[in-house]
Amino acid sequence: MAAWIGSALEYYDFFIYGSAAALIFPKVFFDESDPATATLLSLATFGVAYAARPVGALFLGHFGDRVGRKRIMVFTLMLMGLSTFLIGCLPTRSQVGDLAPVLLVLCRVLQGISAAGEQASANSMSLEHAPADRRGFFTSFTLSGTQGGQLLATLVFLPIAALPEDQLLSWGWRVPFWLSVAVAVVGFVIRRTLQETPAFTQQAATEGVVRLPLAVLLRDHRADVLRVVAGAVIASVSTIFTVWALAYATSDAVGMSRSGMLWVGALANVVALGAIPLWAMLSDRIGRRPVFLVGAVGSAVAMFGYLWAISTGSYPLVLVLGIVAFGVVYSAANGVWPAFYGEMFSTRVRLSGMAIGTQIGFAVAGFAVTFAARIAGPDGDDWSAVALFTAALCVPPVIAAVTARETHKVPTEELGVRTPRTASRQESVPA
Repeated sequence: MAAWIGSALEYYDFFIYGSAAALIFPKVFFDESDPATATLLSLATFGVAYAARPVGALFLGHFGDRVGRKRIMVFTLMLMGLSTFLIGCLPTRSQVGDLAPVLLVLCRVLQGISAAGEQASANSMSLEHAPADRRGFFTSFTLSGTQGGQLLATLVFLPIAALPEDQLLSWGWRVPFWLSVAVAVVGFVIRRTLQETPAFTQQAATEGVVRLPLAVLLRDHRADVLRVVAGAVIASVSTIFTVWALAYATSDAVGMSRSGMLWVGALANVVALGAIPLWAMLSDRIGRRPVFLVGAVGSAVAMFGYLWAISTGSYPLVLVLGIVAFGVVYSAANGVWPAFYGEMFSTRVRLSGMAIGTQIGFAVAGFAVTFAARIAGPDGDDWSAVALFTAALCVPPVIAAVTARETHKVPTEELGVRTPRTASRQESVPA
């Protein structure tokens, strides 16, 4: 529950930026005289956090495998709260000119660094506490929390988006960012009570922690890191659904309402909250690979249906296909990857392996929104090209799943074992 609540609170901060980047920031931080370019640049700032995440993963993964999961979980939450609050305090382009988007990018980089360690530390914490036969179910709580944070961000933006235009662009958009102070305080109180995982405690007490987790990771788990990178590209489905599709639907080309599209995202996330643990429980029975493949292949197909529905302007159609695509199908991959990736690595380097692998893949997903905006053409309405692009991004996750080992029945202490214990003692130090 601590992983669920902490991830929900942290990703509330992360996802309100996505809604603002699609609906608000082009008008506040960029040149309104060229709306298409302003939207493109705003979506690019959304991707900046994903570019910063691999850098943050190197540092946070290293220290997470050296000092423990708990300290990283507390640090990431506080950093996210601070950077999000500062975004709400930034001056606009009309007030300070080109300095405004520069400050916005700096704060977004801090958000990216924080997010780099959040899921990896929470997933490692959950996996290492979980019963061996229910690791999929327990680790899925982190991703349920992520979806809960996205839902919370959407619900907060609904009344904000309904404000009159002048109030929305002057002070209204700042309120969700200011609320991050409360988010950080609640999360800190919850996470500071956590106990370190038994697996990490035993590792530190017996063999000691690894001096250089990255070196061991690249020596013993290089192929698995590449699989995680490829698998994590599946997050492109989420970013295109959440950000690009929202911008497309509310553009002049389609003309759907902001509030209506935010409700599509909210209801899809409500369904995902139930679907994620169910898919994860299924993976505890039949394996991680088949469930992940259903999500990856299904998402490639479902995105065509969802973007086509938006192009028709039919709200009922958009609502139904949005829930199916994002709430149900994508949840298969999204719910199982915490266990699927985490089980590829040993306790010594699990946090580093998950952090570095996922954040490189997520960096691709972050900038997928920017590429989608370019692919959509000068009018931003070539939805079929964006759907084909999204489907192509689902190919690397499929390859990763097909080539991976099935690990759902492997005992926790034997996960990711590659080298004799004598070798691990030589490269480890007491905690």
